[in-house]
This record gives sequence, structure tokens and C-alpha cells, in this order.
Amino acid sequence: MPRIEGQRIYRAPGRVNLIGEHTDYNGGFVMPAAIDLYTQVTITPRDDRKLLIHSESFSDDVEFDFDDPHPIASGHWSDYVCGVAVTLERAGFSLKGAALEIRSTVPIGAGLSSSAALEVAAGYALLDNSAIQIDRTELAKLCQRAENEFVGMRCGIMDQFIACFGQAGHALMLDCRSLDYRLLPLPPGVRLVICNTMIRHELAASEYNNRRSECEAGVRNFAKFVPSVSSLRNVTLNDLEGYGRDLPEVIYKRCRHVVTENARVVEAAAALEQSDLQAFGDLMAASHRSLRDDYEVSCAELDTMVDLATQVEGVYGARMTGGGFGGCTINLVKADRVAEFTKDVARGYEQATGVVPEIYVCSTADGVADL
Repeated sequence: MPRIEGQRIYRAPGRVNLIGEHTDYNGGFVMPAAIDLYTQVTITPRDDRKLLIHSESFSDDVEFDFDDPHPIASGHWSDYVCGVAVTLERAGFSLKGAALEIRSTVPIGAGLSSSAALEVAAGYALLDNSAIQIDRTELAKLCQRAENEFVGMRCGIMDQFIACFGQAGHALMLDCRSLDYRLLPLPPGVRLVICNTMIRHELAASEYNNRRSECEAGVRNFAKFVPSVSSLRNVTLNDLEGYGRDLPEVIYKRCRHVVTENARVVEAAAALEQSDLQAFGDLMAASHRSLRDDYEVSCAELDTMVDLATQVEGVYGARMTGGGFGGCTINLVKADRVAEFTKDVARGYEQATGVVPEIYVCSTADGVADL
């Protein structure tokens, strides 16, 4: 189908996080990779200051006025787009009206960052449609702010950052405090295989915000002893042992996960640089145990999926990925074992749970771009 005059198409990738879970909003280290599942935005200019939004995934259309003096979230999927528009306007960028057509291959609710892919694709499209150029780091920050302040999800910056900066063939180690990052080549002969449990427990969103509050309670404790502590990123293992023992057990466990997970990401980066996938897989396993036992964001279905994966020959590592309470696992699998892995895990999971999973064999991808 020919494009309408002035029409442009943009896309941003979903992501999987190899290691470093629930560390981003604590100023810590993460290691995501952009994947070849995308949200695509087709934008057609308008002569007014209205935004018309349509998604192939939903039946309703949404109209938004850039000049609305009191825009508020509605709890609707379109909040992710409208929130970005509001945030860009409040940052001083005057946007031109447009019609947006949205389509996506990123599964919704699976923990593969469908929301950030939508935010970044829409933000990039709205800015380009208005002949505005901004740095990608600023775009990631503004999209994160939209989700924090407009949508009400207190996410860290990892998802938006990787949607902007992903690079095919690489994972990305990000310091969420400084936003310094480095690209880490993934060795040939290994595939990223994502297993979707098809489960999304209702407490996921509320418990995510609870975990943030629990981490903040830990920070307040450590700051009494070490004034330089402003986030759990500043807390060392020695601080944890020396000043954390009087914490309530739950708060102590949350802090222990974050402190040890940051250390695991640093070790995992070194392992990848040495192409030591066995060591990397061992760190993935330790990460999953910590998320299950200390951070308590796993669930029976995720644990089952990880257990099944570790029984298949050719699997270097398996762990839950994303916020938890359902969603997906990430598995590093030898390329010549992917077919066997997919068959065995799908069969075993259905037998154990009665649920047919979805399994995605993914390649790494580049960040947001026009097509």
C-alpha cells in the first residue's frame, strides 16, 4: 500500500533482560538486549494540534488534544502514548498534530517491554513529525518520566534506554546511575530463547511499586550509618552485613537481592567479554534464586519453566526476566539445540501446568529507527 504524503513509519524493539533484575530503579547495573519483536508506529501529519491514535491490537480509537490544559491518565492503553505527548510538551517541545497507527509483535503483559517500545516509537515519531531533534538519552529519560508520572508505574530507565540504544549482535550493560553503558558482543552459536508462561498474576503492578517502597526503606536505614547512601547502588556487601541486621527480615532480603544482583551483573559482563557462557549461566541461575527467595517476585509457573529448561542439554542458563509474577524466562541455548529445547520445554510445561506456552527464538536488534 502506498504511503500518504508526509507519512512516516518508525519502530522500536522490545527487550529481554539477561541479568540485573529490579536493580535499575535502585541506581544499579542491568544487562538488557533489544530483540527483534517490535512496536511500529505509522504517523500521518495533521494541520491541527490533535493526536488521533489507533492500534491494531485494540478496537477503540483515541483522540487527544495537545492544548488540553489538564490532561489526566484514564487507565487506558493509550496513556502510554498520551503520557509521552504530555511529557514532551511539558519539556518545552511544541508538537504538531498527527494520526498514529500502531501495530506490535511484542507480546503484551509478558514482561518484554511492550510499553517502553510503544513509548519510544511514539515519542521518536512525534518529535520527527514536528522537526524536533533530541538526544536519545533525553528521549529515554522523557519516556521513563511519562510512565512514572502520567501512567503511574514507577519503572526504572532500563526499558526505554535499551529501546533507544540497542544494537544487533550485542547485549548492553547499563549503569542506571550515570547512564554510562557499554556494548557486549554475544558469542556466535548461542540463541536467546524466551519462554512465555502465559501467566500474569494480578498483583504484578502493585507488588512492583511495593518493592520500590521496600528498597527505599532500606536506603533510609543505611543512610543513618553511611551518609553517602542515596540508593541501594551505594550499599556494599560489608554495609549490608554491618548495618542491615536490625532491618525487618523482608527489607533485609530485598536489599540483599539488589546488592548481590549488582555484583552478578559486573561478573556477567566479564564472563561475556571472555565468551565464558558457563560462568554466565551460573550467574543467571543465582539471579533466579535471589529473585525467587529474597525479592519474592517469581511464581510457580516461572520456577517450573526454569527447572524444565535446566534439564535440557545445550542450555547455558535460564532465569525469569522482567518484573515477575508471571511473564517470561530468558534462556541461553546452543543454536543446534534450540529445536529440541523448544519441543521439550513446551511439552513439559503444558504437562505440568495445563497451559500451552509461547516460545520465541529471538535475535538481538537495533534501537528505535525510521523505516
